[in-house]
Amino acid sequence: MPKYLIEREIPGAGNLSKGDLQSISQTSCGVLQQMGPQIQWLQSYVTGDKVYCVYIAPNEEMIREHAQQRGFPANRISEIKSIIDPTTAEQSAVSNQRSASS
Repeated sequence: MPKYLIEREIPGAGNLSKGDLQSISQTSCGVLQQMGPQIQWLQSYVTGDKVYCVYIAPNEEMIREHAQQRGFPANRISEIKSIIDPTTAEQSAVSNQRSASS
């Protein structure tokens, strides 16, 4: 199932209290429960004026429906095509070493 990155422009997001964030999370989870198991919220990153959320969903329309029901913006929705991290470089190095020794 596709994974999406959602950019939400929320002025002052970085100044939200723990209580505010908890309330927002509870609202989101309530909407997700009503929508069913096809859409899943994995995690979110809060910055100064934006929140970046990672979701699994069958399509972008379901992400937009969740945002509408929740009452939060979904300013940009991008399908995640690949995930890389420092271990990606290590895997390439190991593969290259194996190729060189063959």
